[in-house]
Amino acid sequence: MCPLNQPPNPTNKQPRIVLDCIFAFPPNRDTLGGTAYFIVGNEGNILIDCPAWDNINQDFIRLHGGVRWLFITHRGAIGKTPELQQAFNCEVVIQEQEAYLLPGLTVTTFSHELKLNAIAQLIWTPGHSPGSSCLYYNDFGGVLFTGRHILPNLQGEAMPIRTAKTFHWLRQLKSLNLILEKFSPTTLSYICPGANTGFLRGQRLIESAYFHLKNFSTEWEG
Repeated sequence: MCPLNQPPNPTNKQPRIVLDCIFAFPPNRDTLGGTAYFIVGNEGNILIDCPAWDNINQDFIRLHGGVRWLFITHRGAIGKTPELQQAFNCEVVIQEQEAYLLPGLTVTTFSHELKLNAIAQLIWTPGHSPGSSCLYYNDFGGVLFTGRHILPNLQGEAMPIRTAKTFHWLRQLKSLNLILEKFSPTTLSYICPGANTGFLRGQRLIESAYFHLKNFSTEWEG
């Protein structure tokens, strides 16, 4: 169960509930419209990427017990990480290849995988950036927080998307196959993407996540 102190005030700028104890913050200009997520849990709250550093978001985080871990999915999601660590005394976790972008901070790094707690695991999925990574949350049938590794397209379908800032496209495709090998339709039900959430047309996550990725992989290889 996810301990919630009380519900947030109903305003458009408030984070929105995604699944029970999972919240999505409004897109953050500091991270080029990136969407940060907040998991409230008994073993410690997890903030995935940086939301806008404003009073609404700070109060929301405090209301729900602060932050135990701040996980950065890729270099473009760093935002106001120093301010967040100072305010909440949280552990900042980032893939080892991108830790140099946080000079002066105390950070925890990992190579390929890292368990944060019994139900949250970090997975290195390079391609979008050298240290691009995802967080897998083993609840609700499996939720994958993908940063910019996997995003919705214009039709709301989940897939890797090649952009001018893509570090290595073939590695990104290889990382997709890693996810397909690691999970199954019964262990990967949802994707919470770190951007392009407007393409979801009011939905707050991507359902049937494994099948979306499998379909893309099949079409690409074909």
